[in-house]
Amino acid sequence: MNRKRITPVTRRSFLKSAMLAGALPVLTQGAEKSPRLRMAPFRFDVTPPVGHPLCGGWIKPVVDCEDGLEAIGYVLLGAGKPIVVCAVDWTGILNGAHVALRTALAEAAGTTPDRIAVQCVHQHDAPFVCLHAEKLIAEPQGGLHVVGLEFFNQCLERAREAVKTALPKSQRITHIATGESKVEKVASNRRVEIGPDGKVMRMRGSSCKDADLVAMPEGLIDPQLKSVAFYDGRKKILACHYYATHPMSHYGSGHVSSDFVGLARKRRQKDEPDCTHIYFTGAAGNIAAGKYNDGSDLAKVQLTQRIYQGIVASEKSMKRFPLGKISWRTHEMLPPVNPLFVANELTEKMANKKNSAVDRILPAMKLSWMQRVTDGTPIVLSALHINDVTLLHLPAESFVEYQLRAQQIGRGRFVATAAYGDGGPWYIPVKEAYPQGGYEVSVANCADVVDDILTRGIRELLAV
Repeated sequence: MNRKRITPVTRRSFLKSAMLAGALPVLTQGAEKSPRLRMAPFRFDVTPPVGHPLCGGWIKPVVDCEDGLEAIGYVLLGAGKPIVVCAVDWTGILNGAHVALRTALAEAAGTTPDRIAVQCVHQHDAPFVCLHAEKLIAEPQGGLHVVGLEFFNQCLERAREAVKTALPKSQRITHIATGESKVEKVASNRRVEIGPDGKVMRMRGSSCKDADLVAMPEGLIDPQLKSVAFYDGRKKILACHYYATHPMSHYGSGHVSSDFVGLARKRRQKDEPDCTHIYFTGAAGNIAAGKYNDGSDLAKVQLTQRIYQGIVASEKSMKRFPLGKISWRTHEMLPPVNPLFVANELTEKMANKKNSAVDRILPAMKLSWMQRVTDGTPIVLSALHINDVTLLHLPAESFVEYQLRAQQIGRGRFVATAAYGDGGPWYIPVKEAYPQGGYEVSVANCADVVDDILTRGIRELLAV
C-alpha cells in the first residue's frame, strides 16, 4: 500500500507557495541618504555569428550583419552592494538564460543576482534565448535550434570581462536629471479592430500595408519618450532613454540589425562620445509602429529620425538635481501557467517534424515555462529609486497598460519603465484582453491572474 508523504511546512516550502501565488513581499536594500555614488558604464558585443538562429529559430538565421548588437549597462556603486542595470539588443532572454546572465554580471560586479536588472530591447533579427527550450528541441529535432550554446557562453564571458574592466574606471555621480518629449508617428496599438462579439478581429503589427488598419486611430499608447541622465557636476556621464514600442521596422531576411531604435541610440552616441547612451523598450506588448511603418527602407529611416529627435528633445528638456535618497527594491513573483496548456499535447507538437519550426519551438518554450513554475524559480521585478525618480524594471512583453498604471500609482514621481526583462512569460496581457483573444493572448504563458500579481508587484515597488 502506498502512503501519502506529508511534507512539513518549512520556510522554504512556504516561500515557494507564496511565489506560486505571486505574493512574495518587497525587499528594500541599499537605502541611503545623500550617498557618495560612483558609476561604471560598460558595453560588450552580442552580435551572433553567421548561421546562428534568429528570433528563437523560426525565422531565417544570420546571413550577415547590417549593424552590430550590443549589451550596454552600468554598475552603480555606493548604495550598498553594487547595482547593475543592462539593456541587451536581443529579442528576449528567458528563464534559466536570464538567471545565468544576471548571475554572471553579479559575480563580476561583486554583488548578488537580485541586484541585477537585465532588459532586452526586443529587435527580431536578433537572438531569442531559452536554454531549456534548446535542450528540449535540439536532440529530437535534428538540427533545429533556439540558440547556439557556445555563442551564449561567449556572451556570458564578455559580460564578466566588460564589468570587471569598467569597475576601475568608475566615475563620481553627483546629480540626476530627467526629461521627456512626445514622439510623433511611431507607436500605435496593435489590437485596433474589435468585433461586435468583443473579440479581436485583426491586428496592426510591426508593419502594416492594409489601408483600413493604417487609417484607424493610434489607440492606447504612451507617446512620451523619457530620459534619465547621471552627472558629475555638469559633466553628463550616462543617459538612459525609455519608449514603448516594438522596435522592428522589418525582419526575417537574416540581416542582423539593432533596427530603428538602436540606430537612433547609436546616432546619439556619436553626438556625445563621452556619455554612454542606453535605450530601453518600455511596456510595448501591444504596441508597435504598424500605423507608420510599411516595412520599406524609407520607413526605417523615418522611424530612426523620429526616435532620435525624441531622445534629443527629452534631453533638452532635462532638469538636473543633486542626488538625494537612493534605494533598490525587488519583488518576486511566479504567475501560474496558462490553464489551456496541456503538457502531453505540447510535447507531441514539439516532436512532430511535419510541423513548421515555429510550431515546434513555441511548444518547447511553453514547456519551459511550465517546468519553471514547477521548479518554483521566481521572476524578480526591481526598481531603482533616486530622489523622486523611479527606474522600473518589468518582465517580458508587458502590455502598455502596466506602464501607464505604474505612472498613476507613482503619481508625483518620475517613473521610467523598462520591460522585456525575464522573458519566460512571453506576453503579459491585462486581464481584460484575455476574453478578447488575439495573437498576444494566444502566446501568453500565464493565466489571466498575472494582471493582479504583476500590478500588486508594481504597487509595492512604488510604495516609497
